[in-house]
Amino acid sequence: MNKIIFLILNFFFLLLQRMAAEKLKGIITAAIVENLDISHLSPPLNQYCIADLGCSTGPNTFFTVNTIMEAITHRCDHLPEFLVFFNDHVSNDFNTLFVTLPTDGKYFAAGVPGSFHRRLFPKGSINFFNTSHALQWLSDTPKQLSDLNSPACNKGKITYADAHNEVVEAFASHFAKDMDSFLVARAQELAPGGLLSILIACRPDGMHPSKSPFGLFLDPLESSFVDMVNEGRLNKNELDSFNIPVYSPSASELRLLVQHNACFSIARLEEMRYEPVPRISPQSIRAGFEVILSKNFGNEIVDEVFRRYAEKVEGCSFIRDEEGIACQLFILLKRN
Repeated sequence: MNKIIFLILNFFFLLLQRMAAEKLKGIITAAIVENLDISHLSPPLNQYCIADLGCSTGPNTFFTVNTIMEAITHRCDHLPEFLVFFNDHVSNDFNTLFVTLPTDGKYFAAGVPGSFHRRLFPKGSINFFNTSHALQWLSDTPKQLSDLNSPACNKGKITYADAHNEVVEAFASHFAKDMDSFLVARAQELAPGGLLSILIACRPDGMHPSKSPFGLFLDPLESSFVDMVNEGRLNKNELDSFNIPVYSPSASELRLLVQHNACFSIARLEEMRYEPVPRISPQSIRAGFEVILSKNFGNEIVDEVFRRYAEKVEGCSFIRDEEGIACQLFILLKRN
């Protein structure tokens, strides 16, 4: 697929995230205003540093940054100079990101490549961290899932949806370790009075991880891969050794992980539910997952998989209503 088509598909995926962020804008703004500590912003150190982790290529990251800046401005007698760091993996298209950077001069901008599961900034240097729809991505796929001889091998599947307990536990354990590393790093990097904002896809409390709505979105994709294996178009071991490294926690699960880490206290936690769950378009699914799938299976296989995916969901506006509950979680953390 050429770059222009990929960017068009990516636009649809980002639009869904933007709509979710807009729905939560009022909640996010109120939470920041209520918990912002501006005692450290008096002149001459009238500077405020924001870092958006997992920024992708925009424009959603710019919308989020503006929301944060507007909330901060409400509390400041003297408008600070804003410095915004945009972070993502080194493979992120930072050229596209900065070509579309707003030119209104509201803030200074810089790119910071690297994984947010480790340290990225000097100690005490960032006033506000934000991550939107990125923390559900694991730092790596749990190795036991790809071991064809392991009881946790997720044979014939690409997610933990409807998988056996060993698979679910491998995903949940890896997410817990990643979350702890993430919080430890941010705790060191936050300045006094700093805040950490997280927006993440989640599952309802009480729902077993194997029934996560995330799996419902990707069922037709997984089914397309299985069809190609059964037809001899794809080697079975290739499918058995691949898993999408994404995990959606519940609100209670995330709360316990924050409490266990002990670096932060929860200032605000809000859950938004969608029922029934709207079907995400094939274009949006492709924009979100094509890169990782192509890396593992090649472009030709992925083109065919998404053709089949589109056929399977044609005419479907919603995921199965009886299982249809999707959630996103907003959590604002203060450094202990």
